[in-house]
Amino acid sequence: MDFERLEPYEDKVILKNVKNFELSHIFDCGQCFRWNRLDNGNYIGVAYGKVIEVEKQGEDVIIYNSNEKDFYDIWLEYFDLNRDYDEIKNKLREDEILKKSVEFGHGIRILKQEPFEITISFIISANNRIPMIKRAISRISERWGKPLEYKGNIYYSFPEAEILKNTTIEEITACGVGFRAKYIEDTVNKICDSTKYQGNFNETDYDLRTIKNFNDDECHKALQKFSGIGPKVADCIMLFSMQKYSAFPVDVWVKRAMQYFYVVPDVSLKKIRDFGKDKFGELSGFAQQYLFYYARENNISI
Repeated sequence: MDFERLEPYEDKVILKNVKNFELSHIFDCGQCFRWNRLDNGNYIGVAYGKVIEVEKQGEDVIIYNSNEKDFYDIWLEYFDLNRDYDEIKNKLREDEILKKSVEFGHGIRILKQEPFEITISFIISANNRIPMIKRAISRISERWGKPLEYKGNIYYSFPEAEILKNTTIEEITACGVGFRAKYIEDTVNKICDSTKYQGNFNETDYDLRTIKNFNDDECHKALQKFSGIGPKVADCIMLFSMQKYSAFPVDVWVKRAMQYFYVVPDVSLKKIRDFGKDKFGELSGFAQQYLFYYARENNISI
């Protein structure tokens, strides 16, 4: 584990001597859209039907609005705290070019997020800006999610697929998703149609639990059968919710970083992805996050 011990309290838990855990690195590295920075530097977010606030004090991490049971049931895995990130970083630092990015984003951890929410979120993300993405996801949650109270404020969980299936494309469009509404409608219908009643499911091409268990290449192909999901969005879903760490999403910042450090400027996105996967192997997703964060925060251009 990347922490020494847990101190549980009634309404919070404290993780002592946590390694490789910086709030801005984790929540601002492009992998999530439900987290927001507060004026005091803490971050507040919603995941798995819970709202929590996270604070860093020295080497300790405090998770408010939580308890020992929730930590071991949800947050231990969500924050990937069973993984030794020092081992990952030491391997990636063997690449002298990547070493600078690893050291810059030393506190990044890849979150283990809920696949349906991440699938819809990254469909919304295509050719979109982060403030617009977050606003659209927030509106969808406020309209169809469950209310969650914390410190006198109301937050909302992300709605389940069955709830969104009963909406209209006009209602989805009104949440600010633009042309992506038709993709969301089609994806939700396919996911729901792949699921039987009483919680059982058919092993179809559109059941996310089945797709998650595919090998990495099959998973990447299966996700692209959904409307609005191309190679980059499929890689994001794989990496941020399906624990497929060979995924290498290539967005504008990763493209710039790869062209700046590794390849010539006219290389295609597919060749950049293939180069990254070949170079970094099973650690490609971790390398991608360090490169993305370094490139964006330093405004790398070519």
